[in-house]
Amino acid sequence: LMALVALLNADPDVDGILVQLPLPKHLDSDTVIQSTLPEKDVDGLHIINAGKLATGDLKTGLLSCTPAGAMILVRQIHGKDLSGLNALVIGRSNLFGKPMAQLLLNANATVAIGHSRSRDLPELARQADILVAAVGRAEMVKADWLRPGVTVIDVGINRVAAPEKGDGKFKLVGDVAFAECKPVAQAISPVPGGVGPMTIAMLMANTVIAAHRRGGVTAPSF
Repeated sequence: LMALVALLNADPDVDGILVQLPLPKHLDSDTVIQSTLPEKDVDGLHIINAGKLATGDLKTGLLSCTPAGAMILVRQIHGKDLSGLNALVIGRSNLFGKPMAQLLLNANATVAIGHSRSRDLPELARQADILVAAVGRAEMVKADWLRPGVTVIDVGINRVAAPEKGDGKFKLVGDVAFAECKPVAQAISPVPGGVGPMTIAMLMANTVIAAHRRGGVTAPSF
């Protein structure tokens, strides 16, 4: 696998590389991801791309796809400048929570990160104008967590039993109790069909950006 990544790194016809996670358990995912050239890392997971985001450099790196897609949804509701808005990100993973918080902060939101050790998540949530849930707990966020008019971005993907579909059947739900939260929210993303397609779109966007940069052409912004 490492030899293949090295081959793709050196191939001038390859503009982007994505390592599909999770890898088999006997392989070290981080070692493989960090071996990808940062300028071809269209998943935005290389430490150099993460570091550029953390320092506010959104011009020369490649953004992690799911947070970038979620930010497009936020911008559709609130515009590019989030000054004066409180944002809560529930989840602190390197894959999503931390880069999402950085993007919101870069857009001038006042940002809090909630997690399993937070004292009172519902109270934190009630202060949020923008709530982003990414913890992997099915329908954890309830309607009484929300202030009226909040924007909710649900990044969770959870398989739960769906006996109404038949024995042994499952359905996908998010980290937000969608049916009860929808009437309270100004905008809310569904699961499935919300952030997931945005992630794929931003993967394509990063590939286009990487191709432009490698060709010495001014890259588009998304």
